[in-house]
Amino acid sequence: MKKQFNRMRQLANQTVGRAEKTEVLNEDLLQVEKRLELVKQVSHSTHKKLAACLQGQQGVDVDKKSKKLPLTTLAQCMVEGAAMLGDESLLGKMLKLCGETQDRLAHELLSFESTIERDVIEPLYDLAEVEIPNIQKQRKHLAKLVLDMDSARTRYYQSTKSSGLSSNLPSTGAKADHLREEMEEAANRMEICRDQLSADMYSFMAKEIDYASYFQTLIEVQAEYHRKSLELLQSVLPQIKAHQETWVEKPCYGKPLEEHLALSGRDIAFPIEACVTMLLECGMQEEGLFRIAPSASKLKKLKASLDCGVLDVQEYSADPHAIAGALKSYLRELPEPLMTFDLYNDWIQASNIQDQDKRPQALLNACEKLPPANNNNFKYLIKFLSKLTEYQDVNKMTPGNIAIVLGPNLLWTHDEGNITEMMTTVSLQIVGIIEPIIQHADWFFPGEIEFNVTGNYGSPVHTNHNANYSSMPSPDMDQIDRKQNDQSRRPLSVATDNMMLEFYKKDGKEAGTNPSQRPLLPDRSHVRPVDGSAVSSQPVAHPSQHPLPIQLHLPTGIRHHRLPGSGPGCHYPVALLSTLTGWDSH
Repeated sequence: MKKQFNRMRQLANQTVGRAEKTEVLNEDLLQVEKRLELVKQVSHSTHKKLAACLQGQQGVDVDKKSKKLPLTTLAQCMVEGAAMLGDESLLGKMLKLCGETQDRLAHELLSFESTIERDVIEPLYDLAEVEIPNIQKQRKHLAKLVLDMDSARTRYYQSTKSSGLSSNLPSTGAKADHLREEMEEAANRMEICRDQLSADMYSFMAKEIDYASYFQTLIEVQAEYHRKSLELLQSVLPQIKAHQETWVEKPCYGKPLEEHLALSGRDIAFPIEACVTMLLECGMQEEGLFRIAPSASKLKKLKASLDCGVLDVQEYSADPHAIAGALKSYLRELPEPLMTFDLYNDWIQASNIQDQDKRPQALLNACEKLPPANNNNFKYLIKFLSKLTEYQDVNKMTPGNIAIVLGPNLLWTHDEGNITEMMTTVSLQIVGIIEPIIQHADWFFPGEIEFNVTGNYGSPVHTNHNANYSSMPSPDMDQIDRKQNDQSRRPLSVATDNMMLEFYKKDGKEAGTNPSQRPLLPDRSHVRPVDGSAVSSQPVAHPSQHPLPIQLHLPTGIRHHRLPGSGPGCHYPVALLSTLTGWDSH
């Protein structure tokens, strides 16, 4: 108690009374003392943040820690899902493979975190919470011993002065001797503590390179963990890709033609064969086929079913316009047109040839340059469209009308540019390419063709479906259109039908040609088709004898667009071209 009182009195004298304060540490150790506090703060905050990054729980055994890892629970969930779906499902295979991979990643993560916890987090904790606090505790103890020494020295000096004034008192000398012994003992304790503290401080300075190595270890362990994880993922990726590539049931819309054919092992694209085969049975006499827009929901459903390779023929045979729309959508959504980007200039140059004897041959040359897959599918489609024109008296779809509707979906340029310009200037040229090929399909592609290649499609009884469109509004109509439809009770495309009828009349009157009087194309009876089928030897009318329509007579209110370089009176309505081809004119 007396010692504490003397300490407080000495501290007050040093603080208020400006008594001399002894400093027992040199300048270097004083700098180390300041650094100790900074290192302690940094080590403490780093330890805390690093521990928070661990996904496993600290201080528990490995098994318990493994069960708590998010990757472990994810792996378990995936494996259970794979068991539910089975190996017959692609999702089941993917889940099983990914679940096993996540489990292995969890083991790598567990090993990584255990190493980090042992070699980095625990040493940082010892540094911030044990080693530096011990040094700081010694420093406080030294400060107390210094106060004791200063207090004893002060009391000794005061006693010496008092003994000088009253030297005749023997008790005064004895007291001074006691105080001198107390002072020397305090100084001795202070020196021992100071030496120990100095040794610890110098040791701390020398071990700073060891403390810095904790962070080197952190990076090295992280690098090793990520390297092993990357190797694991790279080893499993080929298996995942192999499952994906060998899975036949892949979407076909928007995919390259050759890729779809290779994966499905087909010669004719599935949507093309399916739609053509169904249309041959239930849509050949359907008025405005490829021209009348189907119900958007029906079209979306049919495209989705074709994408996954499942098709209810009986259901869609009741809606030929949806089938035609699905076929047109497939052609339009190909990454490259069926007639290819590379041959675009060849087709356009062929259509610009003025010599009507050389023009068909130029088109034939372009056909023969098509890649085998494109050539097979183009031939298949053209043969079908030619057969469709055999019913043009009923379906109102002449070669020219089909070319207007499907042409822009078979050929377009890389740089489409302005859509309105494309729908006018370019469309006329494309119509000039497609129309003669359809009209003279047997000359361009001699021989018969089997449309039902795979034999997977039935033959539902054909019924006239125009009544459906005239009596029932489309489910995709808004309320205003639905109301108008209810009031008029007429086909959705009456205005377009009228335009097309005028088109036929004008075509017939202005062409002024008789099929029997048209010159014949060169004989191609010696040409053998690639598929080995029989070649028709009957002469075919020359394609140049089917001029394009000069003018379309449209109802009031529909905008016309003049085709550059097309001559006087040659106007195509942008609205009509947009409706027929499926392109957005805006």
